Amino acid sequence: MLSVLLVDDEQFVRMGLRTLIDWESCGYEIIGEADNGEDALRIITEKHPDLVITDIRMPVLDGLELIRRVSQAGHLTTKFIIISGYDEFKYAQQAMRYGVSDFILKPVDQDELQDILLRLRRQITKDQIIMKKTDVIWINAIFEALLKGETNHKNIEEWEQVLGIQEAKKLFYMFIEINDDHLWEESGSHVFSDWEFCQHLGHIIAQILGLKEPVFLYQHERSLYGMIVTDRVLSAFFGSTERLASTLQTRLSEAIGKTVMIYVGVPVPHVGQLHRAYATAKEALQYKFALPGGVVVYEKVKDQPLQYMELEPSLRQQLMEGVEENDEAQIREAVERIFNAFREHRFAPEVVKTAINQCVFSVVRLIRELKGREDELKTLQFMVGWQDLNIAPETLKRYFLAFMLESAGYIAELNLERSRGIIHKIKSYIDSHFCEDISLKSLGAMFYMNPTYLGQIFKKAYGVYFREYLMNLRINEAKRLLRQTDLCVYEIAERVGFNNPEYFVTQFEKVVKMTPAEYRNQCLKCGGEDKGQR
Repeated sequence: MLSVLLVDDEQFVRMGLRTLIDWESCGYEIIGEADNGEDALRIITEKHPDLVITDIRMPVLDGLELIRRVSQAGHLTTKFIIISGYDEFKYAQQAMRYGVSDFILKPVDQDELQDILLRLRRQITKDQIIMKKTDVIWINAIFEALLKGETNHKNIEEWEQVLGIQEAKKLFYMFIEINDDHLWEESGSHVFSDWEFCQHLGHIIAQILGLKEPVFLYQHERSLYGMIVTDRVLSAFFGSTERLASTLQTRLSEAIGKTVMIYVGVPVPHVGQLHRAYATAKEALQYKFALPGGVVVYEKVKDQPLQYMELEPSLRQQLMEGVEENDEAQIREAVERIFNAFREHRFAPEVVKTAINQCVFSVVRLIRELKGREDELKTLQFMVGWQDLNIAPETLKRYFLAFMLESAGYIAELNLERSRGIIHKIKSYIDSHFCEDISLKSLGAMFYMNPTYLGQIFKKAYGVYFREYLMNLRINEAKRLLRQTDLCVYEIAERVGFNNPEYFVTQFEKVVKMTPAEYRNQCLKCGGEDKGQR
């Protein structure tokens, strides 16, 4: 709502203006009235209304003089509409020189005033946005100079005044990092522009801290904001930066529905040393994956150096074995151990990125070796581009696990397709060489496959175990030789791949339900009967 002050020495005119217009529907709220220019000037100075509707001829201080004094006092954002019973060109001309927005004659026409109010509301809103952006550009320039240490005694007092920290005895620099603000999350990206979101955050933080004015935030990156914290603000939290940061983190996360992380630098005595507070806050940023909780105070971690070691190879090996074998339990355990290692060894963000990327590239390489396409993976795009986003450790772990599980399933499919092609070759080989000394072990060595896995996919492809299939081939061939030749049983056993005739007889009897000799006699008997009948 835009604020309006009504100024006229006639009470009935002011009452008429109140009832003539539906102010709320037009986007306005009347915040006061005055019956003379002097009282009006005091109210304008105190309340800074967006719009003043005033008569020209009033006691003490007339309307034109009121406008002139307001203009000279620098209240450039306040707009004026003059309502007068005098249709005199000189009044209108002088009013326009002072920047008056419109001039209306009494009696006031409702439609005319409403049209003017609606048009003026659009203009005031636009001007306010431009003014705010101009202020933000100026304050941003001050911030940049302070963070670089580019200050001198001449401008420090002015800058402290602009930033509202002129009485502070201690200053901190705090980073506010908005995590998981990306399109992969269900809530998607925020609907504000960057500038609007920065302003929005400033209002929320002011409410949390109990401040009347919005907090100014300096936007370092799209989702990383900096703010100056004074000892006055800290006093409400018993002087504890950790308590302040934890409160902000919890309340901000609830307010915007995103994971918020807070990083606080060391205190400095005055604004001229703010660059040191900023530098230590930047160092605190590096502990993102090293500490749980999402709040890092530099004073608490400065004696706990970050590590730049490589991820233990056995962890990556455990993960890759789980992926290759499509073992969900092993994959989950490996991912948990990897992220625990990030915290336990206090890995720096760059080391975490390297470790994650190595695991991802190992999976991609395996998929390519199996003639697959990594772009079939829905989670790949996130895992390739996550380092360009602010991602909370727990969110990264969740997506990393999802990527590994999806990859394991896809690799299992590729292995199955590959195995189907190979298993047909293996079956053809068995069909041609079943009389030889062959086994799963020898076939595995010949076709570069794990014997146990070979046995599993053979059963899956043909519905029968390898040993049973091989035995049936040999027994069927033995039956043919018994029917069609005069070879002895031990000779047939040797020909179909049995080194031990007694074992051959045992297996033959188990499958055919009679001994080889009984089978041959039965065949001869059936053959003789057929001849007699003919």
